[in-house]
Amino acid sequence: MTALIYIAAALVEIAGCFAFWAWLRLDKSIWWLAPGIVSLVLFAYFLTLVPSDAAGRAYATYGGVYIAASLVWLWAAEGVRPDRWDVAGATLCLIGATVILFGPRSV
Repeated sequence: MTALIYIAAALVEIAGCFAFWAWLRLDKSIWWLAPGIVSLVLFAYFLTLVPSDAAGRAYATYGGVYIAASLVWLWAAEGVRPDRWDVAGATLCLIGATVILFGPRSV
């Protein structure tokens, strides 16, 4: 379930940020901001659903997921295929995110 929450958070954050990008950089209508704002609110909400005692740990873990999701966006939405270095870097980030979230904690 945690992985699904992070994936949903990544999708809505990237969509929300892209809406702002489209408005400011691609000369899209200001109305692109409305779904962008809704997406960013959903992003913040989804992160509160992560089973972690510390917000910073949940956010740090999310960073790895965000990196991987951004490369999927790069390929799917922008038509630029990630290279082996992109994939290697994202894999390292996901391994690190897993250690951060699920590593044993001392009391």
